[in-house]
Amino acid sequence: MSRVGQIRLNRFGSVMNPYFVVLARDAKVLPEKMDELEKLGYPFTVVCGQEVDCAGVVYRKPRGKFDAINFGLTFVPQDADLIVLNDVDTKIHNFDEALGIVSREMATLVFARVDVERGPQLTFYSFLDAVRKRIPIAASGELMLINSEFLRRIAPLPRCKAEDSYILFKALEMGEKVSFCERCYVTTERTKLAGEEEAYKRRTVGGIYQALSKSKPPAMVRLFYTLLPLVTPLLLIMGEKGYYWAKGILSGFVDYAKGDTGGSWKPIGS
Repeated sequence: MSRVGQIRLNRFGSVMNPYFVVLARDAKVLPEKMDELEKLGYPFTVVCGQEVDCAGVVYRKPRGKFDAINFGLTFVPQDADLIVLNDVDTKIHNFDEALGIVSREMATLVFARVDVERGPQLTFYSFLDAVRKRIPIAASGELMLINSEFLRRIAPLPRCKAEDSYILFKALEMGEKVSFCERCYVTTERTKLAGEEEAYKRRTVGGIYQALSKSKPPAMVRLFYTLLPLVTPLLLIMGEKGYYWAKGILSGFVDYAKGDTGGSWKPIGS
């Protein structure tokens, strides 16, 4: 399904055929996302952890985001050459900018910038984006455009809390073109208080180390995470949010070192 005036070509010179797989733990903001998807005009499947009677929505008991993606892929038609992974609690801006990168740069993976309006992650994303413009140390799973042939090749995704970074690391391992798109972005809400950052960082960082253990990204990426536990105490100079960032990062590393293999994705505070 293509929209008039917004036709893009894929790496083979033919019209791209995107298919959205939207991940929803529950149905709280599902109506808003359904409206957005209808306006975008591309076919989609929403994998929801809550049973609802709605066309385009399928139920899957929450077992982890990796599992929801694996399940969602079974609904993607074979003629879709671009799979778009998107979180339900986001609003997409300038999607055509990301599509343009896929067609111009023949990128296998494009992930979009995340824009939060408030909270400690305003500072965090400023730092993260500055780093990953140069070194792709982590992806943002809120909106990812992925070549379907590649994604099907690495599927099913293994149990991992950071399935987005696993996909990134596998793309880098296999020599695929990866791009971080800043002009296409999603708005969302994350942690509002510094204390909430500890749980968030613990889950994400632990998941990234899981992803590293299941892939072989370039040496610079592996070096970054080798040094991360050693330099993390420097975050303390940033005050309260730096303290919780440091505590969460180190806790995530310790979880992985102790053999954590969990892949569940839980909301903050649960």
